[in-house]
Amino acid sequence: MRTWQVHALRYARHDERTARDNFLRQTDLHEGPTPLDYFVWAICSGDDAIVVDTGFSEESATRRNRKILRPVGDVLTGFGLDPATVADVVITHLHYDHAGNLDLFPNARFHLQDREMSFATGRHMCAACINHAFDVEDVVRMVRAVYADRVVFHDGDAEIADGVSLHRVGGHTDGLQMVRVSTERGPVVLASDAAHYYANMETGNPFPIVFDLGGMIQGWRRARELAGADDRIIPGHDPMVRKIYPAHPGSNGEIVALHLAPKPRA
Repeated sequence: MRTWQVHALRYARHDERTARDNFLRQTDLHEGPTPLDYFVWAICSGDDAIVVDTGFSEESATRRNRKILRPVGDVLTGFGLDPATVADVVITHLHYDHAGNLDLFPNARFHLQDREMSFATGRHMCAACINHAFDVEDVVRMVRAVYADRVVFHDGDAEIADGVSLHRVGGHTDGLQMVRVSTERGPVVLASDAAHYYANMETGNPFPIVFDLGGMIQGWRRARELAGADDRIIPGHDPMVRKIYPAHPGSNGEIVALHLAPKPRA
């Protein structure tokens, strides 16, 4: 099986959060800051590259009071990837912070679960408590990509390249998918928002934006099955990721190598 390198590229941060904002059960939680990091991920082998998620735009950042550290396009270019040449982009789900900036990838195919598109355009979007994490313009852009025959739909598990596979778990959204990547240290699972933080899985305390709570819990079990070891599961927003994984040269720790072994967590 082909092995790949996997990098997490941070493009934004949200400091104004506490544990109450990030965990469903509120018992025994400290009220100190619990910030979120925002990442896109790059999966590379030789000349081939797959981008996972596309972040959010500066317009979304202004509207939602988020801080962009560096626009996604600049982050990818600085890493050595020209978004205009990327052929495959995986969208783990259609929330605003994972499915913005689609126009940066004019030549890409977007890999998406059937159930995520149905979810984002169906009856549940009539409820503000569910639709608030979606940006309607991002969803409309994805619909336009469908009509341009640029969306590859998946129903459950699918291999999109030798050593790279997608796995629908739902939970956070109905069509959330994780990405399993074969690396030199074994399979690495990009959990995306199946778990925002390591602590969501480790304490059994979910992130509070959840469509199907039971599905989210089963998703944690599926992540462990796919990875084979907890230290090969990568949560979607945990600042700890940048602390324990080796920094990509010249990135000042804003890009880290997930295919290399992490340091033990304190």
